[in-house]
Amino acid sequence: GVSMSTQTATQRISLTDLRRMRAEGERIACLTAYDASLAAVLDGAGVEIVLVGDSLGMVVQGHDTTVPVTVDDMVYHTRAVVRGCRRAMIMADMPFLSYTTPAQALDTAARLMQEGGAQAVKLEGDAVQVEIVDTLAAHGVPVCAHLGLRPQSVHKLGGYRVQGRDSHDAQAILCDARALEEAGADLLIVECIPTLLAAEIRGAVSIPVIGIGAGTRCDGQVLVLQDVLGISPRAPRFAKNFLEGQVSIQAAVRAFVEAVKADTFPGPEHGFE
Repeated sequence: GVSMSTQTATQRISLTDLRRMRAEGERIACLTAYDASLAAVLDGAGVEIVLVGDSLGMVVQGHDTTVPVTVDDMVYHTRAVVRGCRRAMIMADMPFLSYTTPAQALDTAARLMQEGGAQAVKLEGDAVQVEIVDTLAAHGVPVCAHLGLRPQSVHKLGGYRVQGRDSHDAQAILCDARALEEAGADLLIVECIPTLLAAEIRGAVSIPVIGIGAGTRCDGQVLVLQDVLGISPRAPRFAKNFLEGQVSIQAAVRAFVEAVKADTFPGPEHGFE
């Protein structure tokens, strides 16, 4: 049999752990991965959440947006990532147009969790998605909602740009955050919004808020791994190349985790007014 100590050492990060981290002010480190070998690197470096992002549309498949990514693609990559991780929570993106109705959202989540092995799913959306989140939560699916810049809506938003800059938009995002938490969202990712708005959202909800290009006041940070390793064709301004000055990919990922934990990343230069 497995001794208790080994079991505790390899226990997966749970939502309870993430809520405790928020309460204790310990920052949550999150990175994307799309394959087993790099997922294992993230897992070994102490990343709490490994996100199998539909960003694979860009960084793996070479598309301009995340729109072409299918549920089959997501299931395939999630399975690969799960095989590389023992401790990190695995979160999988619900791809574009795969959750247009509660029934379709349940089908997609079932595939990502049952076939893919994900522990949680992430979906982009505002208050329109409240019913979807409510249905998923009612069926025991852990949900991360994604507000601010929503890459799947990039055609609708008119490009990759900061969201919530005018007070009307900011108010809407804040209301959406509250509504999604109330509907049962367990986590929230906020992308490309002003630092002060992210801080306001964090104050308005009690679930962990993970930022990307959302300033210094969130409960955790997420980046696309290729941006952290400096190999993205177009890295966004809010990203940082952690491979610079490091001897290995492992060291770069550890440097990211340490910077998030020490609150030195993101710096003021990675946020928006």
